[in-house]
Amino acid sequence: MDVQLRRGLLEVCVLAAVARHDSYGYQIVREMEPFVEISESTLYPILRRLEAGEMLSVYSVEHSGRLRKYYRITDKGRMRLAEFEEEWSEMVRIHSFIAGRGAEDE
Repeated sequence: MDVQLRRGLLEVCVLAAVARHDSYGYQIVREMEPFVEISESTLYPILRRLEAGEMLSVYSVEHSGRLRKYYRITDKGRMRLAEFEEEWSEMVRIHSFIAGRGAEDE
């Protein structure tokens, strides 16, 4: 898969995971695991980009004597998810063209 396309899809997947409930890194990886392969070393730069882009906010909670960073989706992050939904329908149309199916075949 194209690196840029994969990067964009992973960002949206992370937003979708956090939109369900506030979460921390390891939990996000586990929730995404059945659908998309992502390691923690790939996840954390994505989380930092999404935080820098104000699509996620971060807060800490003590867990077993240590602080755990939790991520929460922001309104801007929810808007990005909505934009992706619109973009996806365009991708489906493009895929139909590439696959040689016309609109009448769907």
